[in-house]
Amino acid sequence: MEEIILKIFIFVFGATIGSFLNVCIYRMPRKESIVKPPSHCPGCQHRINWYDNIPFLSFVFLRGRCRHCGQRISWRYFIVELISASIFLSLYLYFGISLRFWIFAAVSSSLIVASFIDIAIREIPDEISLWGIVIGLIVSVIFPQLHSSASRLTSLGLSFLGLLAGGGSIYITGIIGDAIFKKESMGGGDVKLMAMLGTFIGWKLVLLTFFLAPFFGAIFGIILKIKKGESFIPYGPFLSLAALISVFWGEKIIKWLFLI
Repeated sequence: MEEIILKIFIFVFGATIGSFLNVCIYRMPRKESIVKPPSHCPGCQHRINWYDNIPFLSFVFLRGRCRHCGQRISWRYFIVELISASIFLSLYLYFGISLRFWIFAAVSSSLIVASFIDIAIREIPDEISLWGIVIGLIVSVIFPQLHSSASRLTSLGLSFLGLLAGGGSIYITGIIGDAIFKKESMGGGDVKLMAMLGTFIGWKLVLLTFFLAPFFGAIFGIILKIKKGESFIPYGPFLSLAALISVFWGEKIIKWLFLI
């Protein structure tokens, strides 16, 4: 019974974090503070009461509209809360309440924000990637067990190697792509995002992320090309998805590939 209650708590906690991530997704591209003013309707500017800001439930009860002006609320709010809650619960089931749970919960939250902003404006904010790189290096020193090491110096080295492997792989791909297609094929935001990921997950998993992401990107790209005729896709969401797969199943995938 206690375990079920804890799982429910983690899911609700993740959804609550997702509610805050929605604020970040909306305000960061607009260069607005994510702290103040309090949450408000972008249409009528009316402050949102606490009972209208409950994850999932408020959206359903309000039927996806502002209580005061009736402006439609984007489904993105519900989706982000659901994704955040699901990832938090998955991390708990995999890591338990541990150091890795909290670290990857923070990383996952950053990836959610980066992905949805990339979808909206085709750009990944430097505030996420660059600060993430700094935090990833610092965390690797403070908690060397993140990289399965007992030495802080070794952990820092592995984190820095992950930074180089992650950022370098995308950067080199971009140079080759630019030469082939005669236009920018990989944004600088993707390079920084992968560099950030490398500081947390190390060079092996970040390289696995690099090779997994194109499979998801290719599927979406083909669909987008057929439906809208567009050839440029936001790559951040696919890097994020591949990174999460690497966190959960990366070691098993690498062992399987090694045996082959």
